[in-house]
Amino acid sequence: MSNPNKINKEQLLEKISQRANVSKKEVEDVIDAFEAVVIDAMKAGKEAVLTGFGSFLSRTRESRMGVNPQKPSERIKIPTVIVPKFKAGKTLKDALKGQDENESKESAPEVEAEPKPQDPTEH
Repeated sequence: MSNPNKINKEQLLEKISQRANVSKKEVEDVIDAFEAVVIDAMKAGKEAVLTGFGSFLSRTRESRMGVNPQKPSERIKIPTVIVPKFKAGKTLKDALKGQDENESKESAPEVEAEPKPQDPTEH
């Protein structure tokens, strides 16, 4: 059963293929190359930037003390690890904000604000 809130790689390839009017195989080759280039850049400590869309980068998460989930009374040292990070760009953020505004306008009925009564002690 597929999750209606997810789009898998096959569906993504199909949608891009239709939008760009190119074959799914060409789209797959480009996506695979994109993944490889971004991964190589991140491994080298570089940031891969798609202006407006976002940035792919890596961050070092320092070692720290944690709790063993199998033995909560036991403390363990969690090692330093390099983790991927995605930082959304302005165009992407604005597109999602616009979507939220449109959805809230459609779902929420408009209500006129009543005038606020004045406090006689304020001047």
